[in-house]
Amino acid sequence: MFIRMTVRHPLFARRYPRVSDYEDAHGALAHRRELLAGAGGRVLEIGAGHGANFRHYPPAVRQVIAIEPEPRLRLLAERAAAHAPVPVRVHPGHAEHLPLPDHSVDAVVASQVLCSVRDVPRCLAEAARVLRPGGHLYFYEHIRSPRPDLARMQRALDLVWPLQGAGCHLARDTERAITDAGFAIDRARHFDFLIGGRPGPSSPRVIGTATIG
Repeated sequence: MFIRMTVRHPLFARRYPRVSDYEDAHGALAHRRELLAGAGGRVLEIGAGHGANFRHYPPAVRQVIAIEPEPRLRLLAERAAAHAPVPVRVHPGHAEHLPLPDHSVDAVVASQVLCSVRDVPRCLAEAARVLRPGGHLYFYEHIRSPRPDLARMQRALDLVWPLQGAGCHLARDTERAITDAGFAIDRARHFDFLIGGRPGPSSPRVIGTATIG
């Protein structure tokens, strides 16, 4: 049962699609395709935003259930779903309280969302709960830098960054959180996403997959 759960970030919701489109135009489209290339079966996407991933799901995907709590972004996602190459249903909801039964999906997609959920362990525990045994988590996130100087800057910026980024944090150790939730990381590609050759606080990225037992 899908319960209407709303989080309103009106300024962020107006700005984010433009930021996302700008990143896509400078290389993030290839990241989305890489992220989703191996997905198949019944897929849950948490924090789907305005639906930027929808058109990149491969034919092996039978259905996408997309969860997005922000109303404006959810409306945009519903419009994007109408043009997706696979069936997509968009629902309100929070990643920390997924409105799905245990072991009901083959894959969970987290794309630039684990930086902003309020309770990362709870979110990942919910992802593990709804995945069938052997199911996969597909993740694409900006992460804490392995460089001590940049990591210090990220931690300092985290005092203010979430206020203008709808709760987005720069310095989360996402892979550690994934393994702490009981996932085994199968693949993780680390890189700096540079636009115009310039690094930024959110440049350190990872694309990967993890499996739940």
